[in-house]
Amino acid sequence: QVQLVESGGGSVQGGASLRLSCAASGRTVRNYNLGWFRQAPGKEREFVGVIDWNGATTYYSDSVKGRFTISRDNAKNTVSLQMDSLRPEDTAVYYCAAARLWRPTTEQQYAFWGQGTQVTVSS
Repeated sequence: QVQLVESGGGSVQGGASLRLSCAASGRTVRNYNLGWFRQAPGKEREFVGVIDWNGATTYYSDSVKGRFTISRDNAKNTVSLQMDSLRPEDTAVYYCAAARLWRPTTEQQYAFWGQGTQVTVSS
């Protein structure tokens, strides 16, 4: 079992930065690739990006590539999502999730999920 708890959400103006964190716990969390998804009101959950189990490789959706950066600290069992140049269309609930296989970009590939944290970007 892997437990995930997100934090760091909030309300910001367009162009600002925000950093989300996800605290992971569980005996085997270091074996998992950790990803971020988001869900805007009235829309389906959308893949944002993922980092592999040892932090060597990342993969991002086109909508956030170049603006968002994922990192992880296995010593602290945390994964972070640094979001720069935020836009109103980035407004969503952001979820952290864990998957065993690479390269997981769909919800079905993830076994464990956090509860989400709200990010609101105003224009």
